[in-house]
Amino acid sequence: MPRVRGVRNRLKDMPVVGEKKVLLAAPRGYCAGVDRAVVAVEKALERYGAPVYVRKQIVHNIHVVRTLERMGAIFVEEVDEVPEGAHVVFSAHGVSPAVVQGAEDRGLQAIDATCPLVTKVHREAVRFARQDMEILLIGHEGHEEVEGTAGEAPNHVTIVNSPDDVEGLVVKDPHKLVWLSQTTLSVDETMETVRRLRTRFPHLQDPPSDDICYATQNRQVAIKKVAKDADLVIVVGSANSSNSVRLVEVALEYGARAAYRVDYADEVKQEWLDGVNTVGVTSGASVPEVLVQELLDDLAEAGYGTVEAVVTAEEDLVFSLPKELRKDASGNRDERALGGRNRL
Repeated sequence: MPRVRGVRNRLKDMPVVGEKKVLLAAPRGYCAGVDRAVVAVEKALERYGAPVYVRKQIVHNIHVVRTLERMGAIFVEEVDEVPEGAHVVFSAHGVSPAVVQGAEDRGLQAIDATCPLVTKVHREAVRFARQDMEILLIGHEGHEEVEGTAGEAPNHVTIVNSPDDVEGLVVKDPHKLVWLSQTTLSVDETMETVRRLRTRFPHLQDPPSDDICYATQNRQVAIKKVAKDADLVIVVGSANSSNSVRLVEVALEYGARAAYRVDYADEVKQEWLDGVNTVGVTSGASVPEVLVQELLDDLAEAGYGTVEAVVTAEEDLVFSLPKELRKDASGNRDERALGGRNRL
């Protein structure tokens, strides 16, 4: 997703004692779920033509949203804003059954771009509700993903925003409890919440597998390794991106002297670099790499031209496209139809 650069040469190459360098975290940026969702909107525009409507932001990144808007996507808050019979894409964060029904009631042509890892949590919620379990959903109230998951079993879900919420929880039956979580949380904070829940409710059951997605965990592991050697960490990502905000928090917890989040490189302030030898750089899971490269270019102008990669994992997972987009208008199967591993 290229873009026209803003003002260049804003940052000055100020002297510091010692070498200047960048520690570039890997993995960073786009995960498989984000890539699938963005490609889904692009493919829908190719196949059906503009406009294609998208409920909520397809992913939590302002640059991605603006780029897709220029291509003909129209973002709405709810499906009742979409003209009857039109195509609508559900975002990577997932939707509740009520939203799906609302789209059907309006005769909309719905394309579900929910991340498969979020869909997994939805299915867990449905299964536990059928077993008459009370679900303690660890996540941020108001986040689209939490709303979608809670909507699968509204009479069985209690949202737990943070470890501090645990003490005041009131449950129906402490012997029939299970926890689930939003996929983009801090791993450490989630485990602390679970620890406190288990202290209060010893019979609390675990989900069959960890709900926090592999990409969120990988990016947090990478920034932990970077942060211990960084005077400053800069995270590229939007303010409503839960996993981007968590990366700033994790960097500070694991030794960075300072850490900031920016949408674009031109938001970096000169004073952040005062006395800084080592800058750690990463990006949230919904951030295209072009934005990171812009930041690296600006940092190079400020004397941070040496870039060392800090690699903690390799990611090659590719999710298949939504079923409506696995063939083109001529009926030919798209190369992304089956997903799998990217061996390129």
